[in-house]
Amino acid sequence: METKWLEDFVSLAETRSFSRSAQLRHVTQPAFSRRIQSLEAWAGTDLVDRSSYPTRLTPAGETLYDQSLEVLQALQSTRAMLRGHTTAAQDVVEFAVPHTLAFTFFPAWVSELREKFGPLKSRLIALNVHDAVMRLVEGSCDLLIAYHHPSQPYQLDSERYEMVSLGEEVVAPYSKPDSDGNPMFSLPGKVGQPLPYLGYAPGAYLGQMVELILKQADVAIHFDRVYETDMAEGLKAMALEGHGVAFLPHSAVKKDLRAKKLVSALPPHMKGLHITMEVRAYRERLSSREAARGLNAAQRAQTRTPKGSAQALWDYLLTQGAAA
Repeated sequence: METKWLEDFVSLAETRSFSRSAQLRHVTQPAFSRRIQSLEAWAGTDLVDRSSYPTRLTPAGETLYDQSLEVLQALQSTRAMLRGHTTAAQDVVEFAVPHTLAFTFFPAWVSELREKFGPLKSRLIALNVHDAVMRLVEGSCDLLIAYHHPSQPYQLDSERYEMVSLGEEVVAPYSKPDSDGNPMFSLPGKVGQPLPYLGYAPGAYLGQMVELILKQADVAIHFDRVYETDMAEGLKAMALEGHGVAFLPHSAVKKDLRAKKLVSALPPHMKGLHITMEVRAYRERLSSREAARGLNAAQRAQTRTPKGSAQALWDYLLTQGAAA
């Protein structure tokens, strides 16, 4: 049994809606339903009365709901106590970052950051989008770095969390070039000759962005999905070997474009088959982690916080980006 199943169940008990809870937990509804079913299999009984609407808990579900609140609170308290024993890494900034950004955006961004901001001790936690967001919500990181697009916003309370824009990322289609430097696979493809398509697995954030690109296309795109994975780096590796077309973030392919190992899969007359996303940093407005590290006390005493601290970094980011 996983603790996230209990967190899912508590959310369902409070919203009485599978779709709403799936949205709040940043997971697809089918995946959310499977996790509730897994919890029921572990419990050995039905926890949700599926014959009624809105969703209602069974008597066993009501019992588990009360116990889940106690268990999760106890775990949170225990974790806080354990972290209270850790003093050696007080100036290490912990980042929760979705896998794609961890491979593409983050390394270059940190290099640039160190040049301008100074020495920075950091710890990167690479996760899927849902778990990265949950790290922030649970207070398990200093900063979340994630993509943002208006069509797929994160359900983060603006009164609790603040945001800084770090830049933009463009996702577009790419292909390995042929011997003449032209794309081996050029959009849009034909009805009888679909292009081999390297796609994101269902539920992947970038996959949702690509779906939006294709829905908004002015012409019919003909693809034959031959491979899928959650990560852009996996798709890029396949595209570099000539296995098909992949929609990739520019930060993931800029070196390969310069080296002419990849080229745009769009012919000159085709426009618009791309999407621009923001890269954002989020943190809790009143961070209990900073309080635990004594940074607030240092500010009240008007002493300088450690240059590598989360607070000092955030103050720097505020001067560089658009805060909200």
